[in-house]
Amino acid sequence: MSKKNISQEKIIQAFISSAFDKSAGGTSLADISEVLEIKKASLYNHFSSRDEMYNAAIEFCGKEIGAVHYIQDKTLDSVKTAKATITSVFKKLTSRFFELYGNEPLFEMYVFIHTEQYFNYEALKITEKEEEDFCEEVRSLLQAFMTADKIAKKNERELREAASTITAIIFQQRDSYIASRKETVRQNPESGAGSLFALPTDENFLNKTLKLQEMFLKTL
Repeated sequence: MSKKNISQEKIIQAFISSAFDKSAGGTSLADISEVLEIKKASLYNHFSSRDEMYNAAIEFCGKEIGAVHYIQDKTLDSVKTAKATITSVFKKLTSRFFELYGNEPLFEMYVFIHTEQYFNYEALKITEKEEEDFCEEVRSLLQAFMTADKIAKKNERELREAASTITAIIFQQRDSYIASRKETVRQNPESGAGSLFALPTDENFLNKTLKLQEMFLKTL
């Protein structure tokens, strides 16, 4: 691969991919150059050090994860026009959430950031913001249902508590789901991460999440 085809983003993606297999701490410049099929020295045309590359990968993942929106405008419109029930809407929301995180590129970025949050404060802030943003989107959805008289009237504190509970249910099951899929790769190292995404989605985690979620929604 010629140097002109290498960019900072491609190097970052190669770093994240290697970290998926070997951990960020176990990833060397030689590993990254091997993924990109270039000489190790060529990496210095884009980054002055491995630490700079690592920090750039954290920042890149933060922007990508932060750009994901789970609730679409048409979803809120369906609530306002009384065309959707709260159970059906949250089922679609949760299914989309699992689908996004069960496939590239969010899968590898998730593993990278959620591992590094224990070693890097910026990674920790990304995971916290991800949960905060999701919780706020859930709160806005509950607000729409309340405005449409589909759930009992609640004050702001009650809305946020309900949104926080729903978010906790979804995130806890998502974390278990991702860990399970990562373990599939770990137990079959010869397949590489790519084969993981060819596997059918494990519906057990999703169905468990939907069941827990539905039980809570019935209390609203």
